[in-house]
Amino acid sequence: IINEPTAAALAYGLDKQDKDLTIAVYDLGGGTFDISILELGEGVFEVKSTNGDTHLGGDDFDHILIDYLAETFQTQEGLDLRKDPMALQRLKDAAEKAKIELSST
Repeated sequence: IINEPTAAALAYGLDKQDKDLTIAVYDLGGGTFDISILELGEGVFEVKSTNGDTHLGGDDFDHILIDYLAETFQTQEGLDLRKDPMALQRLKDAAEKAKIELSST
Protein backbone atom coordinates (compact mmCIF):
# COMPACT_ATOMS: atom_id res chain seq x y z
CA ILE A 1 0.00 0.00 0.00
CA ILE A 2 1.36 3.41 -0.97
CA ASN A 3 0.24 6.93 -0.15
CA GLU A 4 -1.59 9.15 -2.63
CA PRO A 5 1.34 11.38 -3.67
CA THR A 6 3.51 8.35 -4.39
CA ALA A 7 0.73 6.77 -6.46
CA ALA A 8 0.26 10.01 -8.40
CA ALA A 9 3.99 10.31 -9.06
CA LEU A 10 4.11 6.73 -10.32
CA ALA A 11 1.16 7.36 -12.64
CA TYR A 12 2.76 10.59 -13.88
CA GLY A 13 6.03 8.84 -14.67
CA LEU A 14 4.65 5.76 -16.44
CA ASP A 15 4.93 7.31 -19.90
CA LYS A 16 8.27 8.98 -19.11
CA GLN A 17 10.35 5.89 -18.41
CA ASP A 18 12.92 6.86 -21.04
CA LYS A 19 13.87 10.00 -19.08
CA ASP A 20 15.75 10.64 -15.85
CA LEU A 21 13.45 12.68 -13.62
CA THR A 22 13.02 13.82 -10.06
CA ILE A 23 9.32 14.12 -9.25
CA ALA A 24 7.72 15.90 -6.29
CA VAL A 25 4.01 15.41 -5.70
CA TYR A 26 2.00 16.86 -2.84
CA ASP A 27 -1.51 16.13 -1.64
CA LEU A 28 -3.28 18.81 0.35
CA GLY A 29 -6.30 16.98 1.66
CA GLY A 30 -9.05 17.95 4.06
CA GLY A 31 -7.01 17.17 7.15
CA THR A 32 -3.50 16.29 5.99
CA PHE A 33 -0.67 17.52 3.81
CA ASP A 34 1.53 14.81 2.26
CA ILE A 35 4.49 14.97 -0.11
CA SER A 36 6.58 12.35 -1.91
CA ILE A 37 9.86 12.77 -3.80
CA LEU A 38 10.67 10.10 -6.38
CA GLU A 39 13.51 9.60 -8.82
CA LEU A 40 12.91 7.92 -12.16
CA GLY A 41 15.82 6.50 -14.11
CA GLU A 42 16.18 3.65 -16.58
CA GLY A 43 12.56 2.68 -16.03
CA VAL A 44 13.03 2.33 -12.27
CA PHE A 45 11.10 4.40 -9.74
CA GLU A 46 12.79 5.04 -6.42
CA VAL A 47 10.97 6.75 -3.57
CA LYS A 48 13.55 9.09 -2.05
CA SER A 49 11.34 10.54 0.64
CA THR A 50 7.75 10.75 1.74
CA ASN A 51 6.32 12.68 4.65
CA GLY A 52 3.16 14.30 5.87
CA ASP A 53 1.62 16.60 8.41
CA THR A 54 -1.61 15.33 9.93
CA HIS A 55 -2.31 18.76 11.41
CA LEU A 56 -2.39 20.71 8.16
CA GLY A 57 -5.08 20.49 5.52
CA GLY A 58 -7.98 22.18 3.85
CA ASP A 59 -10.02 22.20 7.06
CA ASP A 60 -7.31 24.30 8.68
CA PHE A 61 -7.55 26.86 5.89
CA ASP A 62 -11.33 26.94 6.32
CA HIS A 63 -10.95 27.71 10.04
CA ILE A 64 -8.39 30.45 9.41
CA LEU A 65 -10.62 32.06 6.79
CA ILE A 66 -13.69 31.80 9.04
CA ASP A 67 -11.81 33.42 11.94
CA TYR A 68 -10.52 36.19 9.69
CA LEU A 69 -13.97 36.95 8.30
CA ALA A 70 -15.62 36.81 11.73
CA GLU A 71 -12.97 39.11 13.24
CA THR A 72 -13.29 41.56 10.35
CA PHE A 73 -17.09 41.58 10.66
CA GLN A 74 -16.89 42.04 14.42
CA THR A 75 -14.47 44.96 14.03
CA GLN A 76 -16.65 46.65 11.43
CA GLU A 77 -20.13 45.83 12.75
CA GLY A 78 -19.61 45.08 16.44
CA LEU A 79 -21.21 41.61 16.17
CA ASP A 80 -19.49 38.26 16.71
CA LEU A 81 -20.89 35.86 14.11
CA ARG A 82 -19.29 32.94 15.96
CA LYS A 83 -21.90 33.28 18.73
CA ASP A 84 -24.80 32.74 16.31
CA PRO A 85 -24.94 29.08 15.13
CA MET A 86 -26.87 29.87 11.94
CA ALA A 87 -24.62 32.79 11.00
CA LEU A 88 -21.54 30.67 11.76
CA GLN A 89 -22.82 27.86 9.52
CA ARG A 90 -23.44 30.30 6.67
CA LEU A 91 -19.95 31.69 7.18
CA LYS A 92 -18.46 28.17 7.11
CA ASP A 93 -20.33 27.36 3.89
CA ALA A 94 -19.19 30.62 2.27
CA ALA A 95 -15.56 30.07 3.34
CA GLU A 96 -15.50 26.55 1.92
CA LYS A 97 -17.13 27.70 -1.31
CA ALA A 98 -14.60 30.54 -1.67
CA LYS A 99 -11.71 28.13 -1.07
CA ILE A 100 -13.03 25.73 -3.72
CA GLU A 101 -13.57 28.53 -6.22
CA LEU A 102 -10.07 29.91 -5.67
CA SER A 103 -8.58 26.41 -5.94
CA SER A 104 -10.23 25.62 -9.27
CA THR A 105 -9.23 28.75 -11.19
